[in-house]
Amino acid sequence: MTVLTGWGRTAPTPARLARPRSADEAAALIKEASRRGVVARGLGRSYGDAAQNAGGLVLDCTALTPSWAHDPNTGLVTASAGMSLHDLMAELVPRGWFVPVTPGTRYVTVGGAVAADVHGKNHHVDSSFGAHVRSLTLLTADGATRVLGPDDELFWATVGGMGLTGVIVEATFACVPIETSRMRVDVERTRDLDQTLDVMTATDDRYRYTVAWIDLLARGGRMGRSVLTRGDHARLDDLPSRMRRDPLRFAPRPRLSAPPWVPGGLLNRASIGAFNAVWYGKAPRARRGVVQGIAPFFHPLDGVGHWNRMYGSRGFVQYQFVVPFGAEDTLRRVVERLSGAGVVSFLTVLKRFGEGTPGMLSFPMPGWTLALDIPAVQSGLAGMLTELDGWVAAAGGRVYLAKDSRMSAAVMAATYPRLEEWRAIRRRIDPHGVFHSDLARRLCL
Repeated sequence: MTVLTGWGRTAPTPARLARPRSADEAAALIKEASRRGVVARGLGRSYGDAAQNAGGLVLDCTALTPSWAHDPNTGLVTASAGMSLHDLMAELVPRGWFVPVTPGTRYVTVGGAVAADVHGKNHHVDSSFGAHVRSLTLLTADGATRVLGPDDELFWATVGGMGLTGVIVEATFACVPIETSRMRVDVERTRDLDQTLDVMTATDDRYRYTVAWIDLLARGGRMGRSVLTRGDHARLDDLPSRMRRDPLRFAPRPRLSAPPWVPGGLLNRASIGAFNAVWYGKAPRARRGVVQGIAPFFHPLDGVGHWNRMYGSRGFVQYQFVVPFGAEDTLRRVVERLSGAGVVSFLTVLKRFGEGTPGMLSFPMPGWTLALDIPAVQSGLAGMLTELDGWVAAAGGRVYLAKDSRMSAAVMAATYPRLEEWRAIRRRIDPHGVFHSDLARRLCL
């Protein structure tokens, strides 16, 4: 038995942990599962309880036959579910290819990327990870191994299905050709939330990747002031001469590591306020064509190993929601509520989503998405987030399952319109409820 948590470290539960090395080993373990069921787990980067199963079985899939293949003619990659995007990038980038979608960390597995239908800074152009998957292999509760494509409804129940339809064994997906391992980036500072929304609406479509960092502690006329970062993969002629000698070099490593024990309260209003002031102040009003590496552009927090420890032993809550275009008043109301309450969030980011995938429980939809990290010790946090859930639901939005650790089943049912369709497929493919998780119990899935 091993005590497991999500990346937020807020709700530890004990489970029997096993590490199958093949689909056959995983199938044998599934047959031995108790009434508490089984769920797959990758690198544990879902923030809440999606990869936990109190009293049951958890399959650590990172040891599943570590294999991958790439067809340079088509750009298609087939990779085992336990392979991390970090390891995949280390193989692909020097060959002139990049993953189609990456979230804010490259330390997620291919299986996790499919199960959470992860999104990145390019959603407004390229949608989420599931849109690029051509086929996946799924181990189901009856021990069968099924190869599924986008024409199968079980495929779309699995993409974004949080591991509750079976164990993803491998996936084939399309990748993106690149000339260099650098990004050509434009940086711009905005004075308030209204200007941030206006600039993003007017200019985001000029870039493949866009994101806005928001100073959540700014109030009054400065509320929602932001630093916009937009970019594209740099071409060879975008690089200075010294970088052209090895244009596809990619070897990122954490520069620092948080110690195992960090005192509670280190990230507080004073420390985050000081950081925000410096970060906003040093950003240029407008700068074009800045050359950055892939790692600092996409994964700045990966530069600090075990950065989740910085929130102390009580951990933190990651809250991410999306509201449709036309519901900007709701977004503004949420930012006002958080800013007025002095909520401490080390990283608050705003993005624009484009068209989502047909994934029945996939999170993205056309609209605005805001994500923030909040120390679990924040006063009045539970009640405030429940209040925000209501505003998001009323606006026709939803909360991201891969980051959620506290949403109610009622909010889930009200905000995911294809839930019953997904449940029907799950009952058919897993009639005895073999696949289960703490998230599934909490949300009555």
